[in-house]
Amino acid sequence: MSSNSWKEEDHDPFSAPHIYYGPQNVTKDRNGRPRTYSQAHEYDGPPRNKFEHRPVRRASLDAFSHHRPRQFIINVSDTMERLIQTEDTDGNYQITIEDGGPKVLSLGTANSGGYNRHDIRGTYALANLMQELTIAQDYGRRHIILDEARLTENPVARLNRLIKTSFWDGLTRRIDASVIHLVTKDPKAERMADPRPRIYVPKRAPEQLEYYQNVAKQYPQLNLDVVQLPEIIDAAYTKSINDKPGLLALAMDKVVGANGKEELKGWPFVVPGGRFNELYGWDSYMIALGLLQDGRADLAKSMVINFCFEIEHYGKILNANRSYYLSRSQPPFLTDMAIRVYKKIKHEPGAKEFLKTSILAAIKEYYTVWMAKPRYDPASGLSRYRPDGLGIPPETEPSHFDSTLRPFADKHKMTIDEFIIAYNDGIVKEPELDEYFLHDRAVRESGHDTTYRLEGVCGNLATIDLNSLLYKYETDIARVIHEHFGDKLVIPAEFSVPNVPELAKGAQSTSASWDRKARKRKLLINKYLWDEEKGMYFDYDTVKKCKIQYESATMFWAMWAGLASPHQATKLVEIALPLFEELGGLASGTEKSRGPLGLDKPTRQWDYPFGWAPQQMLAWVGLERYGYHDDAKRLAYRWLFMITKAFVDYHGVVVEKYDVTRPIDPHRVDAEYGNQGLDFRGVAREGFGWVNASFQIGLTLLGSHAKRALGACIPPEAFFNATAVDLELLMDEYGASPPLTPSPDENENPFNDENLLTPATAVVQDPFEKSGALNIETPGVEVLDPLARA
Repeated sequence: MSSNSWKEEDHDPFSAPHIYYGPQNVTKDRNGRPRTYSQAHEYDGPPRNKFEHRPVRRASLDAFSHHRPRQFIINVSDTMERLIQTEDTDGNYQITIEDGGPKVLSLGTANSGGYNRHDIRGTYALANLMQELTIAQDYGRRHIILDEARLTENPVARLNRLIKTSFWDGLTRRIDASVIHLVTKDPKAERMADPRPRIYVPKRAPEQLEYYQNVAKQYPQLNLDVVQLPEIIDAAYTKSINDKPGLLALAMDKVVGANGKEELKGWPFVVPGGRFNELYGWDSYMIALGLLQDGRADLAKSMVINFCFEIEHYGKILNANRSYYLSRSQPPFLTDMAIRVYKKIKHEPGAKEFLKTSILAAIKEYYTVWMAKPRYDPASGLSRYRPDGLGIPPETEPSHFDSTLRPFADKHKMTIDEFIIAYNDGIVKEPELDEYFLHDRAVRESGHDTTYRLEGVCGNLATIDLNSLLYKYETDIARVIHEHFGDKLVIPAEFSVPNVPELAKGAQSTSASWDRKARKRKLLINKYLWDEEKGMYFDYDTVKKCKIQYESATMFWAMWAGLASPHQATKLVEIALPLFEELGGLASGTEKSRGPLGLDKPTRQWDYPFGWAPQQMLAWVGLERYGYHDDAKRLAYRWLFMITKAFVDYHGVVVEKYDVTRPIDPHRVDAEYGNQGLDFRGVAREGFGWVNASFQIGLTLLGSHAKRALGACIPPEAFFNATAVDLELLMDEYGASPPLTPSPDENENPFNDENLLTPATAVVQDPFEKSGALNIETPGVEVLDPLARA
């Protein structure tokens, strides 16, 4: 028998697509030539003899018995055609609860060679069948042996598996010659006068400049425009290249190629998904949490390396690596991201240097971006989202600002297009528009574009989210310097900045100095942002000198950062949390704060009733830090239930955001930008980055009963209200998996030992060690600062 023959004991019905449908599942004839099942005869009837239609996997013809799972013998194209004709009644190549078909399809079983038939029933199984057939077609398979287990797989296990084995890879990108023709494509550039593919290379990256110039010469058909950026990149320069948009180069590694010569290769990164096909700022942090949970520390590390490159060469972590984002950052998460990666790789060569570079990059970003004009407000001592910039943001759709610009165009007796040119070039001056676009850019930098919370005022707000993140920077940097660099970190030349004393070459950073910064920021946040009577944090208007009374889920970021005292955390949980909690988790804001909607006030995607993965994850971590484990589990179940229900009912859909109030179709979002992740045929291949991550992280918070309930799509209230006696009856009613069934991701909670607080009578956990760095007393007593012992 050939050593390449498939062995039944090696067969995994849930293996990754490249294994399940790939060349591995091939038998060989007597001469060692491959004979895949997809190369079998064209006769589509039952096998005429025992040698015909030989299956991919040996012994699969007798694989089904009362003790073995059923397998189907399938002609891929014929079955797909039948499925579309009978079940996909709306013709969108998805099978959902809204399709009007009979919801049953008969397939031939493999153990009888296709003679016996078995009915596949229900939306979920039929949708999975279409997905599997689509993937089989991707691999060129014409006939397959398909495990029934793959069609009836527990949805929680299936989504968990898809994220691990397919979605992360589907979202992974890199920038180098191998993919330059793909990654430089930008739909926004197609409407420009010069829409050529273009890559901008930093001034202090001469090797990359030479590399991309050689790529342009080797592949002239690409018409690639390689542009070297100036040393100083200001708002005027960014505006000057608005009509020549391009990709911004990222970090590259030197590797030995197939020809034995050294060459450059781009460090990979994971994109959010949908139309977002670049390295984004805070999306990447959320994605990294999922990658680390799924054992992909390599990818998370690579993304940190790219961020350090951006800070070194572009001055900031960019909104995304496109030329029109050069003046804009996003919420800063680098220190926590780097620390979590370091914990996974600390035994690898170069890990300490990785941590050092990451912290130095964060220090540079802290001083030059968040503690510098125009973002720093010296009067309050707090920071704002306030990027510089000139003119009208070029990355929006052409008509996006028409309603805003029309009165000004009419005033100057111009068409809108004529006015845009005159305004961008400074020929006409309109201070009112300058103010409008200042706040518009700030909203985009905040990552919360758009919301009535920030509309028309964002650039003036010291927000609780940004200042919580900067407090986390300060405490993280202090701890890392203290624990890993002998309480002293010296600024090297590559991270030095003229006219910034703290970043002078040879300047020293100590844990005590960063500890003082954290203490000061905490006092200022309590002074300007905390409302003791209402038990909530609010944003502070640095121009009007008052709090903005908009209730936002970003207030829970203070718990994520360890900024809130136990007393404040208690108030947030008891007073604020019920205001945001909905059927599917946390809404981004409250309905009261948003106010009534109408023709003159359309929905905004970061307002009620929409929920977003980062708001959920940061709230879970914050609740876990302060010992509110039941609240974290409850919210996690709500969010994952909503994702799972949409996944089951709507053909495996995983989208950018959800309406947390909709029990039937929460992925349907009626907001200004619609929803990302809906546009696919046959099978969803990527999910959406931070929702993928939230699913993987959320599972670690749930116990076995909750996972069983989730797999059966038991509504949250029914599950929460079931008594211990009634729980199994409820499980049986919904068809939950039996007790003791293995659940996906039984790993311990990744937040239990990473810089997080345990219950309120215990100790704050150090990000690297189990030893306590901070004692937490009973609620009502101030939390000591993390480096009190230092």
